[in-house]
Amino acid sequence: MVVAAASALERRYGTMTGVLVRWLITTLAVLIVTRILSGVTIDSASSALLAGAILGVLNALVRPLLILLTLPLTIVTLGFFILVINALMFQLAGALVPGFHVASFWSAFFASIIVSIVSWLASLIIAGGGGERTVIVRRWGDTIDLSRDRDGRWR
Repeated sequence: MVVAAASALERRYGTMTGVLVRWLITTLAVLIVTRILSGVTIDSASSALLAGAILGVLNALVRPLLILLTLPLTIVTLGFFILVINALMFQLAGALVPGFHVASFWSAFFASIIVSIVSWLASLIIAGGGGERTVIVRRWGDTIDLSRDRDGRWR
């Protein structure tokens, strides 16, 4: 049995286009952070694009490993330690990207929260809502295609 789930963004734009849209959303969120927080600065548009790409790669590859390694601490803190991991990812991106400067841990902490909120809101607007899901189940040659709408009903 194979189960595949696709986000509304990937269904609407395709997988590769969905990745590009997420990258641009993250870049936009980083640019918004530089306007809100004085501890985060970007020298050029290319630095912003690179920062968005590096944040995406770090969040896809390094963040899950850190979450797994710090799982006991995350459980004890009821999940709040994930905010520290997000801040560390933001600070690491600042160290890796030339022209992207993060002044302190607290700047990275609040910047990561703002980037998360802005990315979530932009994805919600662009993807047409976050509640849509499609699940495709293949079992013994039969295919069942289920979609859940915003009301939570499967169709």
